Amino acid sequence: MLIASRNRLARLQYGPNGFRVLAPGDHVLCAVTGAPIGLDELRYWSVARQEAYATAALSVQAALDAARGA
Repeated sequence: MLIASRNRLARLQYGPNGFRVLAPGDHVLCAVTGAPIGLDELRYWSVARQEAYATAALSVQAALDAARGA
């Protein structure tokens, strides 16, 4: 029996070349905006902070904020 993972938050481990699904789901949340990101649309994340981002601009913003200690 397959467990439906539709409309469920996934838990991922982010690596330099991809991510590994630790808990099944169909989306993650953007670390900056909190907006849902479908796993098929996920392109930006931080390996060091283990966070996902909806856009490249949000990824850069998060990196700059982390560098400033914000």
